[in-house]
Amino acid sequence: MHDPPLILAVDDTPENLEILQMRLNACGYEVVTAADGEEGLAKVHDLKPDLILLDVMMPKLDGISLVRMLKQDVSLRSIPVILVTAKADTRDVVEGLDAGGDDYLTKPFEHHALLARVRSMLRQKMLHDTVEEQTRSLQDQAARLAAWNQSLEQQVAEQVTAIERMARLRRFLPAQVADLIVAAENGDTLLQSHRREVTVVFCDLRGFTAFSETAEPEEVMTVLREYHACLGSQIVRHEGTLERFVGDGVVVFFNDPLPCIDHTERAVSMATAMRDAIDEHSERWRKRDFVLGFGIGIARGHATIGRIGFDQRSDYAVIGTVTNHAARLCEEARSRQILVSQRVFSAVEPLIEAVPVGDLPLKGLHRPMPAYAIVRWLGPSW
Repeated sequence: MHDPPLILAVDDTPENLEILQMRLNACGYEVVTAADGEEGLAKVHDLKPDLILLDVMMPKLDGISLVRMLKQDVSLRSIPVILVTAKADTRDVVEGLDAGGDDYLTKPFEHHALLARVRSMLRQKMLHDTVEEQTRSLQDQAARLAAWNQSLEQQVAEQVTAIERMARLRRFLPAQVADLIVAAENGDTLLQSHRREVTVVFCDLRGFTAFSETAEPEEVMTVLREYHACLGSQIVRHEGTLERFVGDGVVVFFNDPLPCIDHTERAVSMATAMRDAIDEHSERWRKRDFVLGFGIGIARGHATIGRIGFDQRSDYAVIGTVTNHAARLCEEARSRQILVSQRVFSAVEPLIEAVPVGDLPLKGLHRPMPAYAIVRWLGPSW
């Protein structure tokens, strides 16, 4: 609706137009006029009035033909039309209403009847415009809701995919690394076979074989659960990559799949934290007559790393001399001893208290290798 309402009066008699304009202007309405049907049609298209007062008998294009044209146009059919005729012939009125007219007046105009018809038609137009506006609003809301639903469906699908990837990765990666790989655009490529320098930590329980041969299976599994939970918390804390549990043997490495500039420092810090944590368990195990010690070997070097396995089961493995070196150092370690290679010692020397143990002949290595026992970690904690 226009404000004030806009009324188009179409009549080929200037006196009639003058009367209509004067009376309607006096009531606060804006009035424009047209002298014939063709001019009236052009102004309807141009101005989109709120109401049309339309003479029936006009040259060029009569009122009834004009009504038919208006009601066939989707953009104009909602504009109410009051037919104005000088005849009281019922057939004229019926034909006009059948053509789509909304009401009628007969000349000469009776002032109150004119205003009553105008107010009634404008109320209808206002209601129609309100309904149309509400319909558009609902359509806009429905479109936005559909877009939101589509976006939500896409987000859910992406999250489900991420969860599935996360579930696969968490089988062999710590939570922090799995999160980063899922978030990375090239996450899958990080798991492909590649070569990198890493620090490998190998640890196991002293006396576990003898213990498992004499203890009840339930006792063995209880000890392993406690042992793995104890080490696992330290692996997660230091953001190491758990390669595997093999009975009481645990292999952890650092600097892959994501680079870590302080990988050797983290490895040694984790080893000392593991030793301290296992001390508490060892005391409880002794009270249950389980004689178990704990040893660790740490080596640093280049290795081939990547995903191995098959569709239903895969691991993230590190392969190379550095792994054997760490495993052989672990074999040589006494209970509570952490043995490290020369390269590990050199990388963390300012951060540790350590004692040399000499050159050790290690199985699988061509010559004796120098080793050091870590007494205490002096660096920062994670």
